[in-house]
Amino acid sequence: MINIVIAEDQQLLLGAFGSLLELEDDMKVVGKASNGDEAIALVRKFQPDVCIMDIEMPGRTGLDAAEELKGSDCKIIILTTFARTGYFQRALKAGVNGYLLKDSPSEELANSIRSVVAGKRIYAPELIEVAYGEGNPLTDREIEVLGLVADGKNTKEIADELSIKAGTVRNYISTILDKLEVKNRIEAIKQSKEKGWFK
Repeated sequence: MINIVIAEDQQLLLGAFGSLLELEDDMKVVGKASNGDEAIALVRKFQPDVCIMDIEMPGRTGLDAAEELKGSDCKIIILTTFARTGYFQRALKAGVNGYLLKDSPSEELANSIRSVVAGKRIYAPELIEVAYGEGNPLTDREIEVLGLVADGKNTKEIADELSIKAGTVRNYISTILDKLEVKNRIEAIKQSKEKGWFK
């Protein structure tokens, strides 16, 4: 029997996934969580074979939880609406065993769970195309600067925080806008969030 924990903040989906998997003769849902913290607690309590997690949940996200559970015996499958490069790359770094999209057919989910338990890694094909077609063009420092901009800090505050000159901050921002091919800081932040380049 494959024991499963499901983490999903939308109650309707949580119930639906649970019911679908319970129909499989070789699967049992042992716990249901509505956020990353609950998922971690349930995995530690029940020691399931697989934890299926949404990404965007209140408190700790599915990716935060996957990073926390890295190295445990529980296999992690991310099940999300978002085919975002940054999310996928972060999931790979966290060592997730599967990354599927919610619009996949339900029988595909059950088959993917069996494959993951058998030691395979399963990733939605459209994600692999997206991931290898488009990487994050920003350096770590540029992401750091953009993150501070997103936090509402002005040029002087960013300069003080990073111990650099205000002119250097302006140069970073100008480079970021060029690389992302956007007109202003707001568009740069929006695009980076959509692609999952921010944590």
